[in-house]
Amino acid sequence: MAEATFWDDQARAQERIKDANLLKSWLIPYHDLKKRAADVISLLDEAYAACDEQFIAELSQEIDAIAKGITELEMRKMLSGEMDVSNCFLSINAGAGGTESCDWVQMLLRMYERWATKRGWKVEGVDLVEGDVAGIKSVTIRIVGDYAYGYAKAEKGVHRLVRISPFDSNARRHTSFAAVDVVPEISDDVRIEIKPDEVRVDTYRSSGAGGQHVNKTDSAVRLTHTPTGIIVSSQAQRSQTHNKEACFKMLRSKLYERELEMRREKLVEISGEKKEIAWGSQIRSYVFQPYTLVKDNRTKLEVGNVQAVMDGDIDDFIYAYLKGECSPG
Repeated sequence: MAEATFWDDQARAQERIKDANLLKSWLIPYHDLKKRAADVISLLDEAYAACDEQFIAELSQEIDAIAKGITELEMRKMLSGEMDVSNCFLSINAGAGGTESCDWVQMLLRMYERWATKRGWKVEGVDLVEGDVAGIKSVTIRIVGDYAYGYAKAEKGVHRLVRISPFDSNARRHTSFAAVDVVPEISDDVRIEIKPDEVRVDTYRSSGAGGQHVNKTDSAVRLTHTPTGIIVSSQAQRSQTHNKEACFKMLRSKLYERELEMRREKLVEISGEKKEIAWGSQIRSYVFQPYTLVKDNRTKLEVGNVQAVMDGDIDDFIYAYLKGECSPG
């Protein structure tokens, strides 16, 4: 970077900077954890010799934090997929359950926003369709951060909610479903061919009350890719041009993910594996009544603190999934 000719080739320079930042994202936390561990080790004998219970408790908390940091690096090491380091688009769509399911989509949106924020990632609204009575029918957000797709891909599938419905005057227990889809944001250097005559472009007036996700304008855009039937839409920007650009970026991402899925299915067919890879498989259940429990159907991990999970504490589920996916055999 110190070379006088470094910026002569802008594309090459940006790629070098990206590689350098990625390397730093490994080296900086590694050296930080190593130093913190050495500090704790040097202080343990002193703490126990002085029988300082408060000091010992503080060191114990630091050890837990270091262990968590090491686990994070171990998980990242497992994310070796071509697009794992990328930003991603996360979509949530209401399933069976009417207004209850629309409310469930809104609850999941809050959960993922809080999860991403805790990780220091940026969340941007792309598209949102409100429910007829309450909640959200469908929503798409863009999550910007290192390895956002690698972690978020663990959330793909159907999420099930069981609770006493606040919309039922008889206070009966209801079961609702919402489908989560995650695709990586494709960089411009990945070649995905989209023929103009295979895309239908529709423009319409943005719906909803606005707020952090939607601006009420006449510039909303919807793209339909006729060969695959893939539909994407964006209404977060005031400019129709910007919404159209966002739509094409999402379409490229979905087409890329579709190509990868077709390759995976072909490999499964060739190898004779019986593992189901269907997108619609139910992956997790969230029970609020008559007891509180969140259970992942893939890893069998159970967490009793539902509120903490809904506040974005979902890393344990993601780690368990990634360990299972990356384990030999």
